[in-house]
Amino acid sequence: MSTPAQLSLELNTDQRRIREFLRERYGTLPEGVTRWELDDRQADAVRARFAHTAQSIDPKRWTLEIGDTVRRREIHSAYGGQEQGGIITPKSIPDVLVVTSPESGARHGYDTHEGLQADGSFLYTGEGQRGPQVFARGNAALRDAARNDRPIRLFTKQGTYVTYVGEFTTGEPAFSIETIPDSDGNPRDGIIFKLVPVQADIEALELSIEIPAASAQTTSWTPPESSSYIVRAPLIPGDRDVSRIEFELQKDFGRWIKDRGETPQRLRLNSAGAVIEPDLYVQESGWVVEAKKSPAREYVRTAIGQVLDYARLARESGRPAVPVILLPSRPVTHLEALLSELGILLAVRESEGFSIIK
Repeated sequence: MSTPAQLSLELNTDQRRIREFLRERYGTLPEGVTRWELDDRQADAVRARFAHTAQSIDPKRWTLEIGDTVRRREIHSAYGGQEQGGIITPKSIPDVLVVTSPESGARHGYDTHEGLQADGSFLYTGEGQRGPQVFARGNAALRDAARNDRPIRLFTKQGTYVTYVGEFTTGEPAFSIETIPDSDGNPRDGIIFKLVPVQADIEALELSIEIPAASAQTTSWTPPESSSYIVRAPLIPGDRDVSRIEFELQKDFGRWIKDRGETPQRLRLNSAGAVIEPDLYVQESGWVVEAKKSPAREYVRTAIGQVLDYARLARESGRPAVPVILLPSRPVTHLEALLSELGILLAVRESEGFSIIK
């Protein structure tokens, strides 16, 4: 059996045109069937229709669509590129192709950091199984992809087949150097690329690593240490440390909640292959709290996106969820009005505790 995806690679032809031809020749798909699976006669009819077109098209074009599953060798037959390793740099197209495989990657230490992250990015380990990884060949191509205007195409691997997840680009920063084991278990420097989706099915990455789509778990809450620093990725560019001000704000608010006879908790939310966590969850009221060290506009706008995301995931898991933003003082009137319109409660410090503004 053949598919339009496979034939598009073979014939260098858009799948849309292939499907239009199939509908004209054979009618629409039966009810409940979502993808064409062609017998030899149908596949040959497609080849006969588009063979001349394929020969006249130059250069090669990208024809796979998100969710397509094909044999890896079919990609190499269409575009060329390295047949081994996870980073493929075909000469016939500008695209950089990246293959992730949790099973095989674990044998070479690639699973230490690789995977979907809470901010929606995907961390990908560079190539090189032994010794420190360096910026040569595929690693250099992936590092420079955005600067050179090269799309990054991410695939998951299942045996000899690969499934196209979608187009990515490098994030900010594009990479970090982390300690990972090599194939013999020896520690070495590894290049961890940060890839962010342009147009992709992130949930395909979730399914590939068998993480539940949405779940929530509460645990006991303890006040953070006010002398501690960064424990999570930055959410505002350049703001890499969660400041002492924010930790103290969380600690005092948690104590205030306890004095009210309520129970502050930690809430771990699982969605799209990533675990994310608001600063505090109040069991009785369902408050989902995100704290920020400043009422400045950039902090409030960031908190809005976070807390609405947390609250929706909590509700999907069956828990009550009321979004709350915790600040050391009141923001400008416009932002207070915006929070009210969005149904977000505002908690601000007062001399004798905290005030809740609806």
